[in-house]
Amino acid sequence: MTLQALRKELNLTQEAMADLLDMKQANVSKVEKRSDMLISTLRNYVEAMGGTLELVARLPGRPPVKLEGLRDLNAD
Repeated sequence: MTLQALRKELNLTQEAMADLLDMKQANVSKVEKRSDMLISTLRNYVEAMGGTLELVARLPGRPPVKLEGLRDLNAD
């Protein structure tokens, strides 16, 4: 699912997301169109919708592994 589809599934407009993220609506549009972004950008977007972001590595012949310790460099 794309970020845009997820936002729409939650009945949020780009304007509402802009308010939640404290940014302009045009920047929300740019984030939704990106195919490559910082993990912190993706985390902020998901958290603004009330969710949490989990990263899972799937390797052949091994069970899925939830990756930990990938946090904002600016976080305390």
